Amino acid sequence: MAPGTVKMEVPESPMRDGGDTPSSIESSEVESSLLSKSTVTTTSSGRKAASGAAAPPHSNVHELLECPVCTNSMYPPIHQCPNGHTLCSNCKLRVHNRCPTCRYELGNIRCLALEKVAESLELPCRFQSLGCPDIFPYYSKLKHEAQCTFRPYNCPYAGSECSVTGDIAWLVAHLRDEHKVDMHNGCTFNHRYVKSNPQEVENATWMLTVFNCFGQHFCLHFEAFQLGMAPVYMAFLRFMGDDNEAKNFSYSLEVGANGRKLIWQGVPRSIRDSHRKVRDSHDGLIIQRNMALFFSGGDRKELKLRVTGRIWKEQ
Repeated sequence: MAPGTVKMEVPESPMRDGGDTPSSIESSEVESSLLSKSTVTTTSSGRKAASGAAAPPHSNVHELLECPVCTNSMYPPIHQCPNGHTLCSNCKLRVHNRCPTCRYELGNIRCLALEKVAESLELPCRFQSLGCPDIFPYYSKLKHEAQCTFRPYNCPYAGSECSVTGDIAWLVAHLRDEHKVDMHNGCTFNHRYVKSNPQEVENATWMLTVFNCFGQHFCLHFEAFQLGMAPVYMAFLRFMGDDNEAKNFSYSLEVGANGRKLIWQGVPRSIRDSHRKVRDSHDGLIIQRNMALFFSGGDRKELKLRVTGRIWKEQ
């Protein structure tokens, strides 16, 4: 078990741990190899969809706009070496101003012909295969794709860095099968978080719990960290979906003992926001260590914190 990991119980389950003036190069060779721009139709829903006359994804025009280094679509400025090889601005820095194809120095030549053609194109969203039906002017694609509701979600697991992405159903299975998280059906919970020698723990993450509630999935997080100079514990809920859907739900968390209690009520944050972003915004139930040990009872040498809560749907 890695340092800084602890245990959780459900109710007593284990925890785990730009710019020189560009040269204009408008070669007939570039323009002659380009296909006509994609045509579009408008569906009854008002969205644009590619017609049968649109250039297929692997047509010559798309290949011309593909950076040979990173294979992503190129956006202005599109750079070109003296021999006509093109690449994107990000990769120009990566190759130290040397053409990756012929090794000539790139200089500051821009392929204005290719940029002009790019302006005339309308292309499908990169997440078309995941369900996005829309197409966009070439230079609008990136802005849309950064916010596309069909884009994959990052794995919400907080016990380790996980780079896996996918849709919600796939991530739920991934959390269950790969991370072995606790899975529960229902909208209420009663968890007991336990750790011996809590004074020695400055940063720790307990095992994630996933709830299936109202046909949606929610992630309950609990961890210890330093808030300024004060050691604290924090519990918070994240919604497995987009922020506009998360706002349809609310939740409460409660912890207490000996006739005293702390209560938190809020709206679950979407997993579009990273676990660290939510934690650092303090959007959840925060319990100072001394108070947590008071609630634990006994000689305060062991954390035994019971957190109860519920999730409900706003009308």
